[in-house]
Amino acid sequence: MAGILDSLMGMLGPQVIAPVASQLGESTETVQRGLQTGSAAMLAGLAAKVGQPGFLSQIFGLITNPANTSGALSSIMSNPASLLSGTTSSPLGGLGSQFLSNIFGSNMSSVTDAIGRSTGLASGKVGSLLSMAAPLVLGVLGQHVRQNGLSAGDLGNTLKAEASSFQRFLPSGLGSLLGGASSTVAAAQAKVAAAPAEVAARGNRWLWPLVLLAVLVIAALWYFNRAKAPETTEAPPPATTPAPALPAGFFTLKLPDGVELNVPQTGIENKLAMFIADSSKPVDTTTWFDFDRLTFDTGKDTLQPSSQEQLNNVVAILKAYPNVHVKIGGYTDNTGNAGANLKLSDDRAKNVMNALVAGGIDQSRLEAKGYGEEHPVASNGTEEGRAQNRRISLLVTAK
Repeated sequence: MAGILDSLMGMLGPQVIAPVASQLGESTETVQRGLQTGSAAMLAGLAAKVGQPGFLSQIFGLITNPANTSGALSSIMSNPASLLSGTTSSPLGGLGSQFLSNIFGSNMSSVTDAIGRSTGLASGKVGSLLSMAAPLVLGVLGQHVRQNGLSAGDLGNTLKAEASSFQRFLPSGLGSLLGGASSTVAAAQAKVAAAPAEVAARGNRWLWPLVLLAVLVIAALWYFNRAKAPETTEAPPPATTPAPALPAGFFTLKLPDGVELNVPQTGIENKLAMFIADSSKPVDTTTWFDFDRLTFDTGKDTLQPSSQEQLNNVVAILKAYPNVHVKIGGYTDNTGNAGANLKLSDDRAKNVMNALVAGGIDQSRLEAKGYGEEHPVASNGTEEGRAQNRRISLLVTAK
């Protein structure tokens, strides 16, 4: 069973992010971070408040509202920017506003400011993203409840079980604004602290008879069972192992063909997919994307096995966008012979291209060229700079 967070993050792919970014006039990466942070904050707020009297039943009423259907969620997914412009006719949009208010309440402006500081977005734009994300979160929760036949209590337990995974998308300090958790802990501590006083108030007159009775019961059990052979009992079924949490900074990128990739938020895969999906960004000769997890044997053109995961991800993206053509560029630092560096960079670029072809990409969509020491992105005067200059980059030439 897919987790709530994974289902939600899988929906925040290029087909949703690109039109919203275009309407807000922000980069796709910034808008994606804003939507991911806002959505995770809503889920964390829900998880923090499930123990508050009446809260879960109120939220569950919104989740199971007849207007919250699969069709309503699909309608929003097909035109997400309509939530920003107010042109959507989906009743789910109206439910989202109430949903958002119930979660954050008087902390809304503080939450908005915190997300704005972490993403660089103005508070007004953060508010717009939250208003857009609320019906999406509500729709995903409704879908999760329907598919798994959950009651309000079941949903509360699921949110609490997933609470730790929500935190990786939250900026420092935001968790304390979401409420609920601290009051629950305080109540539990108060209950524990009150227990000794309650026992003392009852007096000790029943204590010794109870102790004596317990001793007699233990003695009887030992007597009647001391000669029995141990019984063989059937082992309980193994507990279901929860899906491992994604590493910090990773999220699930959902492509238009339904393929889902677990990728770094700031990696080439996310940046490439967002650029391709954003119709407002035309193809040019300067927007290169650097591979960040490709490694070669020192001084050679041989790709190391650790490079395969990122190569597979790029293959999946190119398959999801069959009209896209790309160019692979190879670069070195200025150490050693310039001619040898040029040849090495060309061989490495062609090996990366060949790896994409081996993954199923038609070679007619690809080209490769080595540039050697040309076009450094950092100073060759330091080891750190030289490491940055030794790179493989990708340019979209058609989309």
